[in-house]
Formats: sequence, structure tokens, C-alpha cells
Amino acid sequence: MKKLFKGKLFNRLDRYIIAKFLGHYFFAIALIISIAVVFDYNEHIDKFVANEAPWKAIIFDYYLNFIPYFSNLFSPLFVFIAVIFFTSKLAENSEIIAMYSTGTSLHRLMRPYMFSALLIAILTYGLGAYVIPKGNITRLEFENTYKKKKKVENARNIQMEVEPNVIAYIERFESSNNTGYRFSLDSFEGNSMKSHFTARTLVYIGDEENPHRWKARNWQNRIITDSCEIITSGLQLDTIISVEPYDLLITKNQQETLTSPELKHYIDKQRRRGIANIKEFEIEYHKRIATSFAAFILTLIGVSLSSKKVKGGMGINLGIGIALSFGYIVFQTISSTFAVNGSTPPIVAVWIPNITFLIIGIYLYWKAPK
Repeated sequence: MKKLFKGKLFNRLDRYIIAKFLGHYFFAIALIISIAVVFDYNEHIDKFVANEAPWKAIIFDYYLNFIPYFSNLFSPLFVFIAVIFFTSKLAENSEIIAMYSTGTSLHRLMRPYMFSALLIAILTYGLGAYVIPKGNITRLEFENTYKKKKKVENARNIQMEVEPNVIAYIERFESSNNTGYRFSLDSFEGNSMKSHFTARTLVYIGDEENPHRWKARNWQNRIITDSCEIITSGLQLDTIISVEPYDLLITKNQQETLTSPELKHYIDKQRRRGIANIKEFEIEYHKRIATSFAAFILTLIGVSLSSKKVKGGMGINLGIGIALSFGYIVFQTISSTFAVNGSTPPIVAVWIPNITFLIIGIYLYWKAPK
């Protein structure tokens, strides 16, 4: 990396632009997130006091995870603000004109900007895919305990394929005691049922070594052959079923607590089981990639908009940049909603804002003075 900066790829001007870009980016994060923390605390202080939230939990469990989560969520906004603000200052001071006079083209000027966008994209994806989900577990647990007081604790009429040709059904599942009621497990061979296992209650007793252990109570098992049925029953039975409690109970924002490899595994597993309500998990998986890629698109738009000196100063460019960045975030939210509630494939819904703003960026770059 040191040779990269000292070699021909990056000169002193490039290093200056990279340092200013990243400096303004992190300064924008620090400024806006500080304001967000103050507003959030003022809004929820009554709930914290009423629910007797300890200071240690507020600081370390909530806000220490709140800051990276929202910083990453609004990373496109911070990229836009940093590019617009810094580049507008260069244009206002006629520094970009001076660069052009030395033979530097806009295309060459984009190199340090895109390198900075690459660093931000890698950081954004790394945090969003691997680091922040772990913190979200603690943050969401705090919110459910002291802030919202809402937690999904039961689910009804769950049916899924736990193994090939093996269908499980639970009439009701309670997370408070990890118990399912009126359970059945049917095994098929082609169109013929080979076994039918039922239990009045099914209690989860799994651990890290064996996460699929369950205890069936008041159970009955029917094995169906061509000539007869073999029926056995009992009061209690330890059994292995390829399902865990988190497969049965999908809580709000659960997708935010899984790393990207865990998300991919979960989506594939639930899709094989025939679970329909996994669109939010698919959207979260693809959004992490799309949001990281957005750093390049918004950098392209920001430089194209602010590289020209305008009469109204940087205020006009900054206003346009903030409007476009908020437009991108709103567009992304709306398209994701269409995917959840409609028939739009999640990957298409997540990438439509990027494609649209990429077209805008290419047009603005083509119109920008070279």
C-alpha cells in the first residue's frame, strides 16, 4: 500500500484529495450521528426512566451499537455530503481550474475519488456483513426490553419441510419456554405417506453440541407399510428433528442480526423448506452489497455536480447533493417495500435505485466540464 501511494498511480495531488475526501466523510459521520444520538435520547428518555434502564445498558448495549448501525445505514448520505462539500470548495477556490490548466482531465481527477469510494465500500460492506449484525443482537434486545416493550413470543400454524420428503407442522410455538403444541411429522415416499408422528407438546432441549434435540410428550408414531400399520406411543421421548426455535419464530428485524454468510445459509435452508416469508432476509442480503456499491455511483454524481464553479457557491451544490442522496435512500426504501409486499424479486428491487442513479451519474459526468 505504501508503494502504491508513492508510485506513479498516486501523486501528491491524489493523496491530498484522498485525505480530504475521507476526512470530510468521517467528519460528516461524527457530526450527524452526534446530533442523531442527542435527538434519540431526548425522544426516548421517558421510556428509559419508566422502564428503569440502567446507564450501563443505555451506553454500551444501545448507543455503542446504535452509532455504527446508523452510520452504515446512511453511509450514502455521508459520501455525498463529503464529495459535494470538499469538491465545491476546490471549485470555488479555482483549484479545479488550476488542475485542468496543468493538463489534468476530469477522468484523471476521478482516480483518487474512486479509490476513496473503494475504501468506503469495503469498510461499509465489512461492517454491514460481519460486524454490525453481532451488535444488532444486543441493540434489539435492549429495544425490546426497555424501549419498545414489544417482542414476538409465539407463532401459529407453522408448516415446513425439515428434510427432503419430511413435513413438520406445529399448531402453536411459544418462545418463552421453547415449546410447540400439537406437533406432527409426516414422512413421504413419492405420494405415499410412510410414517406419521404426533406429539401433544414438543420441548426444545438442544445445545451447541446437538442443536436439533427435542423432547416429545404424549407422543404416537404410526409406521405405514403395504400390508399393515405399526403404532407405538409413550409419555416422553427424546428425538432429533432438523429444526431449531429460530427457524419457527421470525421476529421483527431478525435479518439484521445475521451476518451475510448466516443470511445466505438461512435463506437457502428456509427456501428448501418451503417457507414463504423470507423476502426481508433476501432484501437485507442484497442490500448490503448494493449499498456498498452505491459509494461509487454517488461519488460520480457528486464530483460531476460540484466540479464546476457556480454563481451561488457551494450552497446550491450542497442542497442538490443532499436532495439527491435523500432521494436515493427514499427510492431504496420504496423499492424494498414493493419487493416485500409485491411480486418484485428482491435483487431487482434492491438494485433498481443503483441502476437509476448510475444513469443519472453518467449523464452528469458527460455534461460536466472536462
